[in-house]
Amino acid sequence: MDGIREFLSENENIRHFVDIAILLMGAYLLDLFLKKIVLGIIKKTVSRTKNQWDDKLFEHKVFEKLITLIPAIIIYNSSKLFLSAENIVKRIVVSFIILLFVFFINSLTNAANDIYNTYSFSKDKPIKGYLQIFKLVVFLTAFLIVVSVMMDKSPVLLLSGIGAVTAIILLIFKDTILSLVASVQIRTNELIKIGDWITMPKFDADGDVIDIALHTVKIQNFDKTITNIPTYKFIEESFQNWRGMAESGSRRIKRAVNIDVSSIRFLDQQDIDKYKNIRVLKEYMDRKLTEIAEYNKNFEEPEKNLINQRKLTNIGTFRAYLKNYLSNHPKINKDMILLVRQLPPGLAGLPIEIYVFANDNRWVQYEEIQADIFDHIIAVIPQFDLQMHQSPSSSDIRSLRGILK
Repeated sequence: MDGIREFLSENENIRHFVDIAILLMGAYLLDLFLKKIVLGIIKKTVSRTKNQWDDKLFEHKVFEKLITLIPAIIIYNSSKLFLSAENIVKRIVVSFIILLFVFFINSLTNAANDIYNTYSFSKDKPIKGYLQIFKLVVFLTAFLIVVSVMMDKSPVLLLSGIGAVTAIILLIFKDTILSLVASVQIRTNELIKIGDWITMPKFDADGDVIDIALHTVKIQNFDKTITNIPTYKFIEESFQNWRGMAESGSRRIKRAVNIDVSSIRFLDQQDIDKYKNIRVLKEYMDRKLTEIAEYNKNFEEPEKNLINQRKLTNIGTFRAYLKNYLSNHPKINKDMILLVRQLPPGLAGLPIEIYVFANDNRWVQYEEIQADIFDHIIAVIPQFDLQMHQSPSSSDIRSLRGILK
């Protein structure tokens, strides 16, 4: 009798094993069939439509992940075949279905981000960081549910024990929490957007923002290298955003030429006659000469009191020329600051700084405008009997050495 029972028991285990093998094989074949046939039909349908959203869904394998759920659900509904092991099998299959669903959500959110990025307003309001926060919540929730299912415990009981490991969780997810807070502040205050030109010297970053994620901001530098900066660093560290310049349509030119102070002098009558014939200086010369003549009437013998008199200088006339020249330049924005000023003199001479805004902020065009302006400025300096300061070169030293010999 015992032998018969043992044989039946062994046959029953063999039957369960065969049932399990047949079920798994059937699920595998069904998965292959659905991916081969159904996905093929979906692919042809997607390729024929003019919409982009279905292409993104197919590209991120959203349909494939969704199809994979079907065999898993069939196995769950057939768990009664496993008799004594039914409860354990159900737990495993439910956990597997939850993981597959998480992968499906992950693919769906990635596709949603790509679809959103096809719209023009996505550059100003990217949602990738928010989607990553959503995925993080989904992953943590799924992990909690899987653990509770495998342990056959209520998720509420697991949540009650989280307080004991809060410090460990905060330590593990420190960067994530910091990035989450930073992402909210960045988007709320619009500190950076996709396409902004960002300069962050600490990280050798100088280029355009091409991606804003939960944990990192990706910057493509102008040498085509990529710099990844932790998101929370944009709250902790200082950086320069050139968005205002880009939106204004103009870009500042701020550069100086250094004048040799030994070449600065008063103008004589010959100089005055010469500069009055320069179109952009005529109004300035007439006005200043009238003003100076009125001032000098207070002196009985002006020729004997040259220091007490007011006289035009070549450096002052040069500054007036530059201001009028830039005011008439077609590539200078007249609605923004236009300034020609002296900076404190030093070992390199007297700096005359040009502070204006070009009306084209495109990099190449801006550099051409700036170069053309300073080509003219450097070439016109000798016309005012001024000299640019220049440190002695090796050739100057060799020439001086030859003279001394």
